[in-house]
Amino acid sequence: MISEEDLTKQQSIPYEERISRIEKLLEGKEKPRAFELGLLLALKMGQEIREKKPLGSTTAKMVAEWNRTYPSSLVEEAIASAKEFLTNPAKLAEKIKAGMKKIDEKRDDADKSDETESKDLSEGENG
Repeated sequence: MISEEDLTKQQSIPYEERISRIEKLLEGKEKPRAFELGLLLALKMGQEIREKKPLGSTTAKMVAEWNRTYPSSLVEEAIASAKEFLTNPAKLAEKIKAGMKKIDEKRDDADKSDETESKDLSEGENG
């Protein structure tokens, strides 16, 4: 999974290397998340723009391949994520932060539950 920290680190890396790292992350992954595919698509589209190539000149093939490999709903969500990356990155960053916060909260809740369960078990053995 790509975290907020990963995205922050990505900003200090040369553009082509960012793309390469995301591609390596996705290599061989059976079930990538739409967000991850969307990030790659946005970076590739950004590369097309930087190189003054027509939009879709390289990314269309990639998306067509995704359509053969993944469910259409995943591809559509990836395209929507890419669009959001390109048009409103600040809003997407907030979504990522909110998502990471939820994950951290779930992890904290699970840790607390484990601690309570361990305490209950140890009290039961001592009592």
